[in-house]
Amino acid sequence: MHQSSHPPVFENRYDAGRKLAERLSDYKSKSAIVLAIPNGGVSVALGVALTLDADLNLIISRKIPLPLSPEGGFGAVTDDGTLILNEDIVKKNNLTPDQINYQVAQVRKNIRQRSLLYHKDLPPAVVTGKTVIVVDDGLASGYTMMAAVESVRKRRPKEIIAAVPVASAMALKEVAKRARVITCAVGSAPKFYLADFYRYWNEPKEEEVLNCLREWRLRRSKPNIDAPGKIAPKRPPLT
Repeated sequence: MHQSSHPPVFENRYDAGRKLAERLSDYKSKSAIVLAIPNGGVSVALGVALTLDADLNLIISRKIPLPLSPEGGFGAVTDDGTLILNEDIVKKNNLTPDQINYQVAQVRKNIRQRSLLYHKDLPPAVVTGKTVIVVDDGLASGYTMMAAVESVRKRRPKEIIAAVPVASAMALKEVAKRARVITCAVGSAPKFYLADFYRYWNEPKEEEVLNCLREWRLRRSKPNIDAPGKIAPKRPPLT
């Protein structure tokens, strides 16, 4: 089992969202749109959107897993079909066009299912001419974020910000070629694990994503319920 070599920076994704929002204070009340990458990015984005008084919506971007080794990936695809491949990994693993197409088709099927669930009460955001802040819970390879950024770019925003609590040095360099990146921490260890930076880490379930969206709508309609950015201080630990 992997053991972290340093203390965690964040308690959980909600704590990470509050800390990330502090780095984004220049965008407060400037009509920015926060687009969260589900599932992990939504609980981070909740605190960011509330603190910045920004609209919150989703952009579904998913890793394309390697055949027979799903923990690894060779690119990412988004809900509008934007596809980015890691050509080095494709060559290293001798992936054939048929293998690539099959894996991409499986991911797109998952994306369609998520889109039907999450966009049922949340129509896609209109981002043309606006500042867009794309939020995830971290950058490991960076391909999920890169695909999301390229998808947003097609809709002609004014500016794209990639905002994450933590990023690997390698991913930060790659994503910065496509968007301005704002992060709280950068990891440079040879083997990078997002989970090392969180005290409580798990993969959020679909119900947690829906709860975050409901909470955002409630807070926006009744702003005096709680101070912006003070998200659920008594939530049970994520285990």
